[in-house]
Amino acid sequence: MSPLAVFITLYLVTSIIAGDFYRVPITVGFLTASVYAITITRGSLRRRITVFSRGAGSSQMMLMIWIFVLAGAFANSAKVMGSIDATVNLTLSLLPAEMMLAGLFLAACFISLSIGTSVGTIVALTPIAAGVALQTGASTAMLVAAVVGGSFFGDNLSFISDTTIIATQTQGCKLSDKFRVNSFIVVPAAIVVLILYVFMGQGITSPANIPEVEFSKVLPYLVVLVTAIFGLHVMVVLTLGIILAGIIGLLTGGFSDVFVWMQAMGDGIKGMGELIVITMLAGGLLEVIKHNGGIDFIIERLTRHISGKRGAELSIAALVSIVNLCTANNTVSIITVGGIARQIGRKYQLDPRKCASLLDTFSCTVQGLIPYGAQMLMAAGLAAINPIEILPSLYYPVAIGVAALLAIMLRYPRRYSAIVINDKTSQQ
Repeated sequence: MSPLAVFITLYLVTSIIAGDFYRVPITVGFLTASVYAITITRGSLRRRITVFSRGAGSSQMMLMIWIFVLAGAFANSAKVMGSIDATVNLTLSLLPAEMMLAGLFLAACFISLSIGTSVGTIVALTPIAAGVALQTGASTAMLVAAVVGGSFFGDNLSFISDTTIIATQTQGCKLSDKFRVNSFIVVPAAIVVLILYVFMGQGITSPANIPEVEFSKVLPYLVVLVTAIFGLHVMVVLTLGIILAGIIGLLTGGFSDVFVWMQAMGDGIKGMGELIVITMLAGGLLEVIKHNGGIDFIIERLTRHISGKRGAELSIAALVSIVNLCTANNTVSIITVGGIARQIGRKYQLDPRKCASLLDTFSCTVQGLIPYGAQMLMAAGLAAINPIEILPSLYYPVAIGVAALLAIMLRYPRRYSAIVINDKTSQQ
């Protein structure tokens, strides 16, 4: 397991020295750990590189990369032609008066579920939250916290979220199945937080002069959401989204011509470049660790005192949480421990759908609460406040963490907490 320790130590120590977790390229951390892993592996150099390349270019990794390519093309096409602005305006226009705090949380939930990114949601809504605070005298930190919390709703559930894609691909389950399991766990938590914000937000009024909603530009997100819920393959879903975004953009003037649309798709794909490189490096690194017996070692260590499914699921939760604390990136944490979690799941006959849900939920819980995470830093920067000020009002990440722990301890949802034998389930 020393290559993984090299990566975490290098990235953590250099980030602390630099005083910025986003100044040190995470790709360099993975590259250094990968070179180290190949160096300490026995056998000829050609054989060692073959082992690494097998993991980096496995069918599972390549499918994940194709999904990232399509997701990047869709997300940026929709953004350039105005879908984000239209979606923000729609959600704000639907907010009832005197419920701006709850409404911002609800808007963040819907937008993040639609666009699949917490950072994008924060960028879209934080300026609005800060403006509402300025106009009404409400606490800026409280309104921004509602946006940050809601942004993790979609980060955790959206079909085009990178964490959802990686969690399902590493555990070998369908996006729609993971969505159902996740919904059972986090939707009750979201409802509780929404009710809390309703009571806390009395007296805050809606902002004036909301721009007119262009409903047609919201359609790509709605189509992606609905078709994914009905179980279409994610690559088909994203392809439909790209085509629809292009057609609507050309008809409404969002794209002046087809070449602008192509440029938007190209920029979106390029924006996924670092994530694709990280995915390949992590896949190769973990394959070398597995080849050297590291996966078997960590599973044995983590599970030596485990006597049942609860302990196995808790070990998965602890593993992804610790790595997330060290890397400040929930996507990278799932990539890093996904293969290990799958091995633990197989050993203890856990349902892969619940394993994927736990990986995603606990990584989002930690990511939502660390003040040095990209989401908190982005929100604090846009609102011109300190990230620590936001923490006391961040209820949603805490709520989903508690809900996930209860799901482990109470064996909930019961249907997805069964013994898995040959891809079939029997109630425990």
